[in-house]
Amino acid sequence: MTANTAVDKQNPASPDKLPGCMGRRQFLLTGAAATVCTLILPGVGPSEVQALEMAYPRKRIGKVSQLQEGVQINFSYPDAATSNFLVKLGVEGGRGVGAGKDIVAFNSLCTHMGGPLTGLYQHEHKAAGPCPFHLTTFDLSRYGIVIAGHASESLTQVMLEVDGDDIYATGFAGLVYGKHANL
Repeated sequence: MTANTAVDKQNPASPDKLPGCMGRRQFLLTGAAATVCTLILPGVGPSEVQALEMAYPRKRIGKVSQLQEGVQINFSYPDAATSNFLVKLGVEGGRGVGAGKDIVAFNSLCTHMGGPLTGLYQHEHKAAGPCPFHLTTFDLSRYGIVIAGHASESLTQVMLEVDGDDIYATGFAGLVYGKHANL
């Protein structure tokens, strides 16, 4: 440390020389630069944000006339390795289709750790489960929300359309367990 530095630190008349302090000129220049950046930088770059939309295939998975209330029908969608199930609840369901809005479909893997839910539909409760891994149960009449268990996400729902008597799978509401993309 030099003698001049020691003297400047002790001199209250020069605050811009003290560590951590800035003078009036430096303060005004810094403020002006920040203002210019705030006004100019938002106009640089793309001005429009675009959402990506997945183009799921449309696949016929059954007929309304062949469905029986409370009977689970298994199907693969969008590929042969992705197992799902379709059920006619008998009561209106979230995102349900058909005349009574009671036809719903879900992926057959539990959202907690991928346990198989195939064949575990309980018609009296309108529920799928309990999962054989950790006993999670899902309410199929309310978008597949968790009733009990360790899962923190709803069961992935398959989006459906009815065209005449035909039922089509058209996409997913959510991510299928174990995949980074549904397609």
